Amino acid sequence: MSIKITGWMEHGGKILSNEEIMNVTRGDSPLLCSCGGEFYLEWDDCRARDHLGIIPGDCPPGKIVCNGKDVCSICPEIPDLSLDDAIIQSIRLRSDEGVVAFSGGVDSALVAAISGRPAVTVGISGCHDIIHSKEVAELAGLKSHTICEIEPDEIEPVLKKVLRVIPRKTPLDASIAATLFFVARWASENGHKRVLAGQGADELFGGYARYLEPGDPAEKLKTDFESLAVQSKRDQAVASIHGTYVSCPYLDMRVVRASKALPPGGMVRDGIRKYPLRAVAASHMPEEAAFYSKKAMQYGSGVWKEIQRLARKNGYKNSVQRYIDQLINQINP
Repeated sequence: MSIKITGWMEHGGKILSNEEIMNVTRGDSPLLCSCGGEFYLEWDDCRARDHLGIIPGDCPPGKIVCNGKDVCSICPEIPDLSLDDAIIQSIRLRSDEGVVAFSGGVDSALVAAISGRPAVTVGISGCHDIIHSKEVAELAGLKSHTICEIEPDEIEPVLKKVLRVIPRKTPLDASIAATLFFVARWASENGHKRVLAGQGADELFGGYARYLEPGDPAEKLKTDFESLAVQSKRDQAVASIHGTYVSCPYLDMRVVRASKALPPGGMVRDGIRKYPLRAVAASHMPEEAAFYSKKAMQYGSGVWKEIQRLARKNGYKNSVQRYIDQLINQINP
């Protein structure tokens, strides 16, 4: 039997070797239905994807499908853990390979500090993320931190590349995709297939500005978590351009379960968003780094500002979307 795997698998906190993966896919083994990790498998006439569908593939998320029929649902067997323990375990399981997409914010800083993996910051010269990430890297004691400067004249060609593959072609999605493109390129050029990222932290711990506004925090968290599927398709599509994939420690089921055990109203405390995550981070790095509030990746990297400049240059002073539409027409005449 031949088997094709994208990503990685674990069972009970132990990463499975290729031989062990082959064993759990045998017809008489029930273990596959309780495996965790980030994976897409193909063998014989069967397909399987991880519980949340982090890795894209030809079957629904969290399903094993053989001969076109559902065999079972994949539900990882995980213990109830504190948020701190859940985050530590989820990051360490992903620490054997890869680079960290490091913007200097608490999400990526915590991943970089615990994993010990090389961290890379991308941005246009002089941008916020480059300046701030240097400070946080020193505060957190990161062993390896690389600055990868983006040349402004690279932005438009990269936008055309990502617009070919991302499912939702809005200015926001295009700007995030373009920023991630440079991280994935650096990872690939330096021999890595995995990009560890902070995706999911805002959706699990109330990281958006709207959590400071009136409204039901539980409903906001639910809506934001459901939006992750579309974001994941975007990010994985961009990473795949360079033969890499995005790994998401905060979307490990240990962390998801631990976050959902917290009171929704406690995600913001004294005007500080993602308070539970920052409290955990403060035990792994100085509070100055853990409680720093930064701009989103596409803004901090300077990519969004450059996209706005390009839109104006092309005659779209008040509509970045029309500029994006123009690029789409150029790649799809």
